Amino acid sequence: RAYFLGSWPAPFGIVLVLDRLSATMLLLTAVLASAVVVYAAHGWDERGHHFHPLFHFQLMGINGAFLTGDVFNLFVFFEILLAASYGLVLRGLGSQRVKTGLNYIAVNLASSSLFLVGVALIYGITGTLNMADLTQRIPALAAADRAIFDAGVALLGVAFLVKAGSWPLNFWLPRTYSIAVPPVAAIFAIMTKVGVYAVLRVGTLVGEDRVAAAILGGILFYTGFATLLAGIVGMLSARHLGRFVAYSVVVSTGLLLAALGLGLEELTAPALFYLVTSVLTTAAFFMLTGMAERARLTHPHPESGERAPAPYYVAFGVAAPDPYGLDEEVGTAIPAAMAFLGLVFVVCVLLVAGLPPLPGFIAKFALLSAALGSTAANQAPVWLFTFAVLLSGFVAIFAASRIGIRLFWSRAARRVPRIRALEAAPVASLVLVTFALSAASPDVIQFLRMAATSLLQPEAYVNAVMSAGGGAP
Repeated sequence: RAYFLGSWPAPFGIVLVLDRLSATMLLLTAVLASAVVVYAAHGWDERGHHFHPLFHFQLMGINGAFLTGDVFNLFVFFEILLAASYGLVLRGLGSQRVKTGLNYIAVNLASSSLFLVGVALIYGITGTLNMADLTQRIPALAAADRAIFDAGVALLGVAFLVKAGSWPLNFWLPRTYSIAVPPVAAIFAIMTKVGVYAVLRVGTLVGEDRVAAAILGGILFYTGFATLLAGIVGMLSARHLGRFVAYSVVVSTGLLLAALGLGLEELTAPALFYLVTSVLTTAAFFMLTGMAERARLTHPHPESGERAPAPYYVAFGVAAPDPYGLDEEVGTAIPAAMAFLGLVFVVCVLLVAGLPPLPGFIAKFALLSAALGSTAANQAPVWLFTFAVLLSGFVAIFAASRIGIRLFWSRAARRVPRIRALEAAPVASLVLVTFALSAASPDVIQFLRMAATSLLQPEAYVNAVMSAGGGAP
């Protein structure tokens, strides 16, 4: 459905468009934001000023990016969400957080400059920035103007890929995400997916352009494949839970870009299902990290340099066994807080690795089944994609097991953390949502197939926007 702001018809006015894909992303954002804002109420929103205004400005930018039907307003909403994220990422203490936050700001300002230049080139050639109107004007471009238009589309593609956290310009992402306070990192889980959404939306609407077709084809696949490998290597090198989760975001972005870059229509719906699952998983994982790393007393935080209590993670306080065998039981019962942390950790690892019966497995199985069952099954990119997906799951299990052993099975004496219901409930709710996705996966994937069809066949989208009264794409 198209909504014309100020009742100005397209392409003269600003238009917001809601179809199945944007509705899915809006619902995902609402679920994620609801959990994060409750979690942040447990003192995290007091670490600095104006958390809630910045948080809601970021939500406005994210939702606007999913709804806008205009390239320039996509830029505006990107800037709104990024401006809010600059304030959020700098919350807390530590010189390392400030240094990393400034690097994050510099990279995104540079990509925004590319975005704006690309928008200017496209408008100068076509005279419009309405996405639906661009679809109709591209075929009529003169050959002399096509090179400038292609350059503008290429700049947009680079800007979108930087914001999506793709290789080789994603060096800022792992450190930024791991150093941010947990509720901020959790809402950042969807920010890279805004870049992926922009690639999909703009790329399919200007699909008549040869540069857009190249970006959605081989360039996107090999960029995604390199991003996936970079994330795998990063997970192997991670020694702390926050850094591991940040690299899992890189892996999810790489997998999505590689899947979409294969150019197989049947992969779009499983990729969207994987997108939803990965956002919920990494957000829950980041919030779990906040509870897990609270108790460092003598050692500085590995990323920010802040000092907090020493690690407390232990499942059993095992005593030395009685040599005479008089003890009926050695050890102590697992405290409820440790049991909760351990169970959520295991579930999140299973989701990241893609093991059954959780939706991470369903999404990866659907992706591989569609790829290997397609007409391109014998081509090298499909086998590279299959290898990378399987390798990412194996590496996630290996790396997370190493971190989990250090966190939960340490023999040193630790004190049990205090976890309030206000913190535990949002994390548990996101985990339960993933369980619900697993149970309802046939219906969800069917809905996403319809969303993928309307995305890849944008005639209804274009008609809804360009008609005076709107419609339902």
